[in-house]
Amino acid sequence: MLEVKNLTFKVDADGVEKSIINNVSFVIPDNKLVCVTGPNGGGKSTLARLIMGIEKPSSGQIIFNGVDVTNKTITERAKLGMGFAFQQPIRFKGLQVLDLIRLAKGENINVTRACEYLAAVGLCARDYIDREVNSSLSGGELKRIEIATLLAKSSALSIFDEPEAGIDLWSFQNLIEVFRNMRKNIKDSSILIISHQERILNISDEIIVIKNGEIAEKGAKEDILPRLIGTNAAVSTCRKLA
Repeated sequence: MLEVKNLTFKVDADGVEKSIINNVSFVIPDNKLVCVTGPNGGGKSTLARLIMGIEKPSSGQIIFNGVDVTNKTITERAKLGMGFAFQQPIRFKGLQVLDLIRLAKGENINVTRACEYLAAVGLCARDYIDREVNSSLSGGELKRIEIATLLAKSSALSIFDEPEAGIDLWSFQNLIEVFRNMRKNIKDSSILIISHQERILNISDEIIVIKNGEIAEKGAKEDILPRLIGTNAAVSTCRKLA
């Protein structure tokens, strides 16, 4: 379970202190898929980076499975079971997909076991297991390989920062199915997705709406989503891929 308590993040903008995240509090229980959405520039991605330790909060607490991780490093959080998928997955020239999955797993697993993680994200293992994680892979392929590494890591909390960014419609449709399967098989873990996409929001259990660095509303998907897609403000929040 993740608990975020009174989290605040401020930056110095040309000598003026600016609040990016302001006194945000929420809980993500185990066995839940929670989406954070809201207008561009509202602080969603910053919130994800704070939770993972990429940014350090100005004040507040982040508690993961009973452990205060507020001042812990990214590595320490990863060892506790937190995983992060970037908007733009990192490319590793010279590193094969098999090596990346082994690194994520933390052991020298055989090809058959590594292929199981690729199959789980809808990739034909024999076509990818020996590929380099470089520019020869599309954005959609990289995102699915990154998800495969989180599955291999058996993350207790998997955080996805706008997974729809920069991928085509076909890859997006496959990505939705991957998230559906992750939600269906979730056990003693949780998933946090930062997203604008209505189809991703629709597979969540709960939705948190962030505006101007603050929580505008939060609750069950059945309560929040109809209000989002029923207002003009939701056009930017739940834009659809063309």
